[in-house]
Amino acid sequence: MRKTGSADLPLHTGRVPAWLAERMRRLAGPLAELILLEFGEEGFLSRLADPLWFQGFGALLGMDWHSSGVTTSVLYALKRALDERPELGIEVCGGRGRFSRETPEQLLAFAERTGLEGEVLVKTSRLVAKVDNTCVQDGYQLYLHAFVVTRSGKWVVIQQGMNPQERTARRYHWYSQKVSDFFADPHTAVVGPHRGRILNLAASGAAPAREGILDFVAQPLKTQLGELARAVDCVRMPSRHQVAPLDVDPVRLGAVLAVAHEASLREFSEFLLLKGMGPRTLQALALVAEVVYGAPVRFTDPARFSFAHGGKDGHPFPVLTGVYDRVIEELDILVGRMKADRSEKRASLQKLHAFTRWVEETFQPKADVSAAMEYERVNAPLHGGRSVGEGRGRKDLRGESSTSPLQFELPF
Repeated sequence: MRKTGSADLPLHTGRVPAWLAERMRRLAGPLAELILLEFGEEGFLSRLADPLWFQGFGALLGMDWHSSGVTTSVLYALKRALDERPELGIEVCGGRGRFSRETPEQLLAFAERTGLEGEVLVKTSRLVAKVDNTCVQDGYQLYLHAFVVTRSGKWVVIQQGMNPQERTARRYHWYSQKVSDFFADPHTAVVGPHRGRILNLAASGAAPAREGILDFVAQPLKTQLGELARAVDCVRMPSRHQVAPLDVDPVRLGAVLAVAHEASLREFSEFLLLKGMGPRTLQALALVAEVVYGAPVRFTDPARFSFAHGGKDGHPFPVLTGVYDRVIEELDILVGRMKADRSEKRASLQKLHAFTRWVEETFQPKADVSAAMEYERVNAPLHGGRSVGEGRGRKDLRGESSTSPLQFELPF
């Protein structure tokens, strides 16, 4: 079997509260639009096909940084946000449970509007589901199937299966630009717990096994299946809720905290965006900028992106609704300016990301992750901090603390 990545996604029950689901929709929309403006539909789809980027994106939106719920909630937020922007020409079809069975009808309707070959898309959808449910015999039964398709016919499929006995989930990513043969390593990535060797008849190395299965009377099946297992690198997401220091790259986080909270750096960061924005909003926007402009290799610690707005279950700290709302406002303004004047294209967020990277590479500021989490928890009431089952704090950005979460000094 060949996997480009895997991670443990513990199964979580419950629903996303309305106060968070609505904000996720409102943030996912301008983020998707910004990525499309900057990188086109291939740039957008390639990000969705990257499991670590997807996990970081979910953490940025305020979901639990590690759980199976990231998949369903992020796709639902994107589906609603893109439905509100038909001019973008991208649709999320399908969904979880019974909604997955609506995929063919939705694909045919989209094809009718865009001139695509609907039956080809439907056949692709069914074949992808069949491969992951039948050919990849890993103990996970699919319960979610989402087909993200563009008006040019490019697509990404994200599927998720569950293993109720182990209370774990596995997510599969497919990308049309990477698939040349449905039975030759079609996945861009598989995300889920590493459970030893499994049977994957969709791997290119499994061609002898497929031939052997067709001819199983002549040859023992065991002989053919012996060629399937191949060593892979695995990314494992822990089952614990808490974010631990080892889950976050301290230098990457340190640079974000520095540009937002260190006085001399914050002044320049505010100049790039808007004076008087406040350090906490700058911190969130620096992480938003990374999600949009960051290179794929920088998403190996998806928990870091939960330091933008927090997490719905209070990990690493409650969702800061005041900061969240301010970020949505800023992105709406930025996207509007970019659509009106393309000279805005390389302004603001892109420059903030470049500046943050410069600080990281030049000064190597190392954050105390535990201290940063404690600082956020203490100050959460100032920013309307909310988590599932708890009340909300004060939504008053004017009350931003003048103290800093920085636990280091910059050498200047």
